[in-house]
Amino acid sequence: MTDTSVTPRPRSWYHRNRQTVTPWLFLLPGILFFTLYVVYPIIESVSLSFYKWDGLGEAEFVGTRNYEKLMADRAFSVSLFNNMKWLLLYLLAIPAGLFIALFLNQTVRGIRIYKSLFFFPFVISQVVVGLVFTWFYDPNFGLLNSVLGLVGLGPINVLGDPALATYGIIAAGLWPQTAYCMILYLTGLNAVDPEQIEAARLDGAKGGRMLWHIIIPQLKPATFIAFVVTIIGALRSFDLISIMTNGGPFGSTRVLSFYMFEKALSEYGFRMGYGAAIAVVLFLIMLCFIAYFLWSMYQEEKGR
Repeated sequence: MTDTSVTPRPRSWYHRNRQTVTPWLFLLPGILFFTLYVVYPIIESVSLSFYKWDGLGEAEFVGTRNYEKLMADRAFSVSLFNNMKWLLLYLLAIPAGLFIALFLNQTVRGIRIYKSLFFFPFVISQVVVGLVFTWFYDPNFGLLNSVLGLVGLGPINVLGDPALATYGIIAAGLWPQTAYCMILYLTGLNAVDPEQIEAARLDGAKGGRMLWHIIIPQLKPATFIAFVVTIIGALRSFDLISIMTNGGPFGSTRVLSFYMFEKALSEYGFRMGYGAAIAVVLFLIMLCFIAYFLWSMYQEEKGR
């Protein structure tokens, strides 16, 4: 009697490990693009910051000289201080976005119109926002000074005053940033557990207690994203400054990203190494904040 059994072929390495390998195959294109367009430029920027280069000729290695010059550069100090102003005041967009989202989450007549009005700043270009607020602040025909004139106050040249210009630009940036935080919180409110809300009401919780102990803890993922996006937005602020003051008056509204552009790419510079050093400092500041928030989220997930 002949043996008709078939010996099974050995399984390939992929078939043995496909549950582990398949997700990485899907992630591979994203990883390649991230490496090519994010990681590699960061490494190149760090490397370039140790050179003196005009973008055309031979690069000259100067070690840490660019960073030493930054420490004595008053324009860099002003830019860094302005970035801190942006960072602190921009965070106001988060509670403002939360309270607007809580208002828009109600079922009242005309709520769709209100949602459209609050959503509008998010969809328009930053260039448009800059132009609108430039006209708003104009000392001759701007709406701000027209309103101040009605109450007997003199005209204020917000963008022409070194003491006020930065705050005027930050106010313009807060308009769309608040709308973005509002959208994040509206999305988060849709995921709030109604059973917890009802149980809290039965226990007598309402108003501020309900918000602080029941709703806000369930909005932590939205709050995390809002913090990260707002901090990054504050630190990389460029377009509004370019449109509204171009760094003036007298360089008082510069931030690190704008100063980097002036030194590396504008008519004032073509000092690529010096601009790269400014970019590295800005990147490290961003990295510290993002790493802290990621660590906090990891610790929270680990403690569950």
